[in-house]
Parts: sequence; C-alpha cells; structure tokens
Amino acid sequence: MITNESSDYKNINDGTIFGIGNPLLDIIAEVPISFLETYNLKANDAILATDAHKELNEHVLHDYPNHRFVAGGATQNSMRAATWLLQQPNICVYMGAVGDDKYHQLLHDAAAKAGLLLSYQVYTNPKEQIQTGTCAVLITGNNRSLVANLGAANHFTIEHLDEPKNKQLIEKAKIFYTAGFFYTVCPPAVMRICEHADKHDKIFCTNLSAPFICEFFGDKLMLAMPYVDYLFGNETEAASFAKFQLQLDTKDIKVIAKVISELPKKNSQRKRVVIVTQGSESTLLAVAGEDIKEFPVKKPLEIVDTNGAGDSFVGGFLAYLSLGKTHEEAIQAGAYCAFECIQQSGCTFPDKPFFDPTTFVV
Repeated sequence: MITNESSDYKNINDGTIFGIGNPLLDIIAEVPISFLETYNLKANDAILATDAHKELNEHVLHDYPNHRFVAGGATQNSMRAATWLLQQPNICVYMGAVGDDKYHQLLHDAAAKAGLLLSYQVYTNPKEQIQTGTCAVLITGNNRSLVANLGAANHFTIEHLDEPKNKQLIEKAKIFYTAGFFYTVCPPAVMRICEHADKHDKIFCTNLSAPFICEFFGDKLMLAMPYVDYLFGNETEAASFAKFQLQLDTKDIKVIAKVISELPKKNSQRKRVVIVTQGSESTLLAVAGEDIKEFPVKKPLEIVDTNGAGDSFVGGFLAYLSLGKTHEEAIQAGAYCAFECIQQSGCTFPDKPFFDPTTFVV
C-alpha cells in the first residue's frame, strides 16, 4: 500500500496533476416519486435542465435537508479521485468557469474539502446572471435522475490561462488532463496546454468522454491528438471515434485501440497509450507498436451507482502515473477507484482508500 511516507512520493509535489474542465456542483438528495412527477422527470434518466426546472435546485435545498454537495463535472471528479487515492491535498490543480453566485461558493467549499488546488474563472455578465453549473442527482430507491445545467461552465475563456498565478500553475504541473466535454467549451485553451506540454516534455492526457463528442466535436479532438500521450475512453466512445473520425470499417475495439495508439504523434520518443474500459468486461491497454493487453475487472458484491466510474478510473490511473508506476499498476489503481466509486451514491468514495496492489486483483 502506498503511504505518504513512501519513497514513491518523491515524484509528486503540489500541482503535479493539472485538470481543466466543466465544473458542476452536484446536489444529491433522496426524493419521493412525487417530486420527479412535479418536474416531469423519469426515475432513471439524465437530461439538461430547461425553463421547467428553474426552481428545482432551490426546491431540493429548501425541502430536503439531508441533501449533500459534491464537486462534480468529469475532470473535477477525476482530480478528486486522484487526490483521494494519494491522500495528499493540493496534488491536483483544477480550473473551470463558475458563476458569481452562492453555488460557486458551495462548489468551491466542496472541492477544497476534497483537497483540490482551485483556480476557478468567475464568469460575470452585466446583462444577465449566469449561474454556476449544477447537476441535481435525485435518488429514488436504486434509481438516479440527473438534471444538469452547465451554466457558467460553458463560458471559460483562454484569458484565464494568462493570469500570472495560473501561468505558474501550468509551469509547475507535470501531467495535464481534460475530459472530452471541454472541447465543446474552449478548444484554444486545450491547444495552449497541448503546446506547452509538448515544448516542455510533459504529459498530456485526454478522454473521448461521450459518443456525441467523438461525432460532433471529433475535429477538435483530432487537432489535439498529435499531442496526446494518454487517451481514455469506453468501448462505445472508441467505436464512435473510429466511425466518424477514422472511417474505420470495424467494430473490433482491440483493432480500434491499436489504430488510435499509432496515429501520428509529435513527441515520437513517448509512445501513445490508449486505455479502453468496457464496463464489467476487460479493460484494454494499447501502446503504440506493442501487443494489446487485457485486464479483467473485479466485480463488487453490490453496485449502488455507476455514475462517475469512468472518471474515477482516470483519477486512479493519473495518481499512479504521477508516482512513476507502470501502466499495469496504474490500470490496477484506476480499477480500484472505480470499484469503490460504484459502491457509493454519486461519484464519491469511502473516507480512506485501502488499496494494496498485492491483494487487489483485477
């Protein structure tokens, strides 16, 4: 088991892992079916908020005192998972846009409590107030109904990277990560980070994140691809990317992963690594020029909630990558984080990790 006293920690300092993405305040509450009916929601669904849901968050906060807050959004989830596994605050930097409202403060408090080093861009608009992004996680029995409002998260600008303190954070970081969702918000910021990582021989990691990202924003992914050292995704995302960006006439995920690993790369000294998760099926590891490897998935006795499992996997992987561990060990660490996440409600974790690579077998 890795401990803070371990010699492995010589590889990491505050701000080693840098994440940039779309921050959301997850508002988690158990509600009756009648609450869902009030807002015309389904018990097991995920939607974007509309005008009909304007009062939903305040309704939850006012009438359901057992609600809790989690710092959400795909990349922020991964940063929390990495911090949790390492049990060392401030290892992960996180940036994204928030509004000038109470949800911003609630989100900041939740993320800071999770140990993240934060540099939110506070977006203001004199013509209209745009709130901090939220996601209501409405629990009815074993079902989760998600209502997301991206809000200010959609308004990140590259100017935030030019602030002196943020330049310092970028200079200090060794590993950069963004989920695919951020390519819909500020691709120039992604490319700025890609170019910095390439120039200074740092590691850039990204994620396919969703089939619609691969289909409709795949051109943005392809611009970044020559800089990508580590690419994450699941089997449906990989198939979508292969179809719409590579025009591959195959659904064989192993073939797809290998082709992606061997796409042109600027830093040819560092082979591209592609990790494809497949739910309860084996995780695939494709390294350019090498044979595909498969890693079976350890299944828990009970699955409470699969939301955030992929984000948690990435966080665990990045944590062990920062420690200088092998790809196999990093996959094991990622699998452990996902294993713990799916036994909790929401993308959350137990108080402490108990990850021993010698006994946790995937």
